[in-house]
Amino acid sequence: MNLAFWKKNKDNQPKKKKSVAREWLDAGIFAIIAATLIRTFIFEAYTIPTPSMEKTLLVNDFLFVSKISYGPRIPMTPLAVPFVHHTMPFTKSTKAYSEAIKWKYRRLPGFSDINRYDVVVFNFPEGDSVALGTEEPSYYNLVRREGWNAVHNSYKVIQRPVDKRENYIKRCMAQAGDTLKIINSVVYVNGQPAFVPPGSQHKYIIETTGDIINPSRLEELGVTNSEAYVMGNNKFVYNLTPAAAAAISELKPVVKSVSVYIDSENSMMFDSVGIFPHDTAHYHWTEENFGPLYIPKKGATVKLDESNIAIYDRIIRVYEGNTLERKDGQFIINGQPTDSYTFKMNYYWMMGDNRNNSLDSRFWGFVPEDHVVGKAWLIWMSYGENGIRWSRIFKTIK
Repeated sequence: MNLAFWKKNKDNQPKKKKSVAREWLDAGIFAIIAATLIRTFIFEAYTIPTPSMEKTLLVNDFLFVSKISYGPRIPMTPLAVPFVHHTMPFTKSTKAYSEAIKWKYRRLPGFSDINRYDVVVFNFPEGDSVALGTEEPSYYNLVRREGWNAVHNSYKVIQRPVDKRENYIKRCMAQAGDTLKIINSVVYVNGQPAFVPPGSQHKYIIETTGDIINPSRLEELGVTNSEAYVMGNNKFVYNLTPAAAAAISELKPVVKSVSVYIDSENSMMFDSVGIFPHDTAHYHWTEENFGPLYIPKKGATVKLDESNIAIYDRIIRVYEGNTLERKDGQFIINGQPTDSYTFKMNYYWMMGDNRNNSLDSRFWGFVPEDHVVGKAWLIWMSYGENGIRWSRIFKTIK
């Protein structure tokens, strides 16, 4: 048979129609691939689980996080189950990824750098080790409190790669190269008072004549008595936004004064062991009185000594992958004696807007640039105790 004739007849034959099941399978595979690419390189949906950013962001705000703002990060553990972060659904410890293939940190070009006061999603820096079966999010804080042996005897401890650590959302209060200081709850960046987000909250002491503050007025301001506690001598502590604090101060004559609550007013608030850099021999910083602290910048060099090694130890060993030893009064990095270190990455200082109810950089330190996921962009859905919060839908995040 003529080969050209056979090919012609074959081409004229009708193609076999795909079954319904095959069509659904092809559509499903395409949808998974498309959604995975969008989720990895363009934007991703997140839910706010805790009140650490209130009232800028509320619990059960659903938001889109832009990956293209700072440039999408290339997955470092690319072999993973689609749409699952680090653990398989309905399990407590089954990994949803494989580390058979590991890629180094790389990021595609974005529209901007990470700027001061951006609201940023990032991987939890202390999330490289996780103690399963405890509510304590930081393995290292657990070890500081209970000791290494107690933790490892009581819990199963696992390790996670950078891009599979828990996602956190905070505000970038200082960027690489800045110097940050907190004095009596006021944040200073490079010597200047930092931006105070309108929706941020802080504890305030409200002194009254002893009469009850009008509950209706408090409700109008978004304040409930359940959030307050008695300090004594007609003094009450409320968690308030700056606007609510100003409005309450006008409720004369019942309200005598409104002042910011700072930890120095109560010695029990001092906990330098739990505050970064966890070196009580050299630092007695607190949540509200902290620093000054330099935020490392790529290419910058710092001198190392016994007074500051606790600040840079984790950067050198964990984030930038060097060996660090102390021998005969010297620091040995990658086998070489040295008294300085040059940073390989930019770092950032992240804080929650709900300042007295936020696990943030004051407790665990710097956020490396390779941990940054993206910029919080838009609230697309929100609901609370009374149903959908219509006023928050399609609200941009500032």
